[in-house]
Amino acid sequence: MSLKLDKIPSYAGPDGPVVLIIMDGVGIGKYADGDFVRAAWKPHLDHLMATCPHTTLKAHGTAVGMPSDDDMGNSEIGHNAIGCGRVYDQGASLVAKAVAAGSLYDGATWQALIANVQDHRSTLHFIGLFSDGNVHSHLDHLRGMLVQAKKEGVPRVRIHALLDGRDVPPTSALDYVAPFEAFLADLNADGTVDYAIASGGGRMKVTMDRYQADWRIVERGWKTHVLGQADELYPTATAAIEALRSKTPGILDQDLPPFVIGQEGQPIGPIVDHDSVILFNFRGDRAIELTHAFEQDDFTAFDRVRRPDVLFAGMMQYDGDAGIPARFLVEPPRITRTMGEYLAAAGQRQLAISETQKFGHVTYFFNGNRAEKFNDALEDYVEIPSDQVPFEERPWMKSAEITDALIEAIGSGRYDFIRVNYPNGDMVGHTGIFPAVQIAVESVDLAIGRLLPAIQQAGGILVISADHGNSDDMVEHAQDGTVKLDPTTGQPKARTAHSLNPVPAIIVDPTNAAKITLADTSGLGISSLAATCLNLLGYQTPEGYDASLVTIGG
Repeated sequence: MSLKLDKIPSYAGPDGPVVLIIMDGVGIGKYADGDFVRAAWKPHLDHLMATCPHTTLKAHGTAVGMPSDDDMGNSEIGHNAIGCGRVYDQGASLVAKAVAAGSLYDGATWQALIANVQDHRSTLHFIGLFSDGNVHSHLDHLRGMLVQAKKEGVPRVRIHALLDGRDVPPTSALDYVAPFEAFLADLNADGTVDYAIASGGGRMKVTMDRYQADWRIVERGWKTHVLGQADELYPTATAAIEALRSKTPGILDQDLPPFVIGQEGQPIGPIVDHDSVILFNFRGDRAIELTHAFEQDDFTAFDRVRRPDVLFAGMMQYDGDAGIPARFLVEPPRITRTMGEYLAAAGQRQLAISETQKFGHVTYFFNGNRAEKFNDALEDYVEIPSDQVPFEERPWMKSAEITDALIEAIGSGRYDFIRVNYPNGDMVGHTGIFPAVQIAVESVDLAIGRLLPAIQQAGGILVISADHGNSDDMVEHAQDGTVKLDPTTGQPKARTAHSLNPVPAIIVDPTNAAKITLADTSGLGISSLAATCLNLLGYQTPEGYDASLVTIGG
């Protein structure tokens, strides 16, 4: 299909740039209790909501390519949807279908992994996020693969469990680990197999770093999963979690330190030569660094001590351009005709900017899981390095520095379209620290307030939205809407996962250049932001794109 964009008759676009602001994790809450977007002092957003065309958009479930409307959205699929202007089946859906249909086991990669451990009488390892959050992984996928491995005669499996507490309740690890240990006991009951959890730790402490923000996290994972190094060995994962919690009362699952399971003074599952390893996360951003550690010959991020000669595969290919990993179990969605590709073909100059924590989202994911630019001469990417401190300690993060760069870019006249992600509402929202979350939202509001004069002076247009909710739903609610209380403290139970709430979409056109009116937005999701931005730039909606939020020219 052609990448030619057709112009809108009698509208040439604004004098300044169209700027898409993605307020990560800022949704429209259902309940007042725990809604720290509503509680935040945000005079600029409140004023814009009162004076500018605005609506709400779906940012979860089938509206962003997830299996059902019970599934929350996330930053990866949110940026995919925003950037490509339509909805693709995402990793959660694709993997669930491949496991259910059995096509995963018919693939060459699965068959090679199984043949390797059978030929060498070695161990099959699974590493991944240990929950049913369905954002990075799902335990049902792991259960399915374990059952199949036993059917195919794999005698020994070791599982390396990364505890969640972000996409599921913050201290729910034992709700997953204890039943899973019982499941493994059932598999082992006939004495033909030996399947066990061998190591683990909280996802923010072990293995699941992203964008090379802190390689120490991956190094801890390597020492834990691969080398089996630990000051203390535990008899089971349940025992490890209970012991670690007793050492640090109140610690969240995501922050639990690494642990190793042992018997007779030795770790039960280090990864050694001739083993097979499956990284069963389907989402790529927090899987790529560990993949590098297994696959790269010239790896220098940390001292691996030893690199076992294994057959390694990811659940999906995490970076199609770079071919990472070389082997994978499920084909990822092939996203084409993204907004960025259309604009590059039209000669439009683009800027993508965020801090490290979300830089890959406004570049790689926004461009349909593509690492490379479409046109080096027309596109600039700016990454503001994130601080390596707990987010609750600096909830403003790099909002000021991002805004400084944006103001300069808007005033420079160099760009036609700018996209930016403010990570605060999501990254601080995941901490469950209520005062910090409120400051995070207020920091984004302050940034928007600083941008408004620059946009007006340049004659540009702002489109303000989000990729999903989080800060808008920070406490646990019962089905009747009442707040669940922590039995120990008597305080509201913190909720750290993304919400199922809609997100705002606000169009700010200070000079009335586009003379817009809101179209019928009922039922629309964040994928409609692409057509909206293209319309505001003076282009008609491409064929197959989801409907725009606006009509140009009144």
